[in-house]
Amino acid sequence: MTDVIVCLITAPEGEPAKRVAKALVEEKLAACVNIVPGLRSIYSWQGEICDDSEVLLVVKTDRELFDRLERRLGELHPYDTPELLAFPVERGAKKYLAWVKEVTG
Repeated sequence: MTDVIVCLITAPEGEPAKRVAKALVEEKLAACVNIVPGLRSIYSWQGEICDDSEVLLVVKTDRELFDRLERRLGELHPYDTPELLAFPVERGAKKYLAWVKEVTG
């Protein structure tokens, strides 16, 4: 097990996603955020079934930053209840994992 986690966040396409990704990297809450286009989300919200186009933000960060990232996401994200799921990185390239720690430290 490493100290690095990968977080998944869905966001509206375009500027909202870019704004969140850029802020997380600028504020050293993430080493890197990939914006993956072409996501279609079908979900239940407030008693209705919704069908929306979104992007997926793939965030690489240090596990110790999760609580700060979660708070900041609540300030930046346009959704009332943004998705934020974290997964531990069991193994990875040593240089890459060291870079994530360095950039976010």
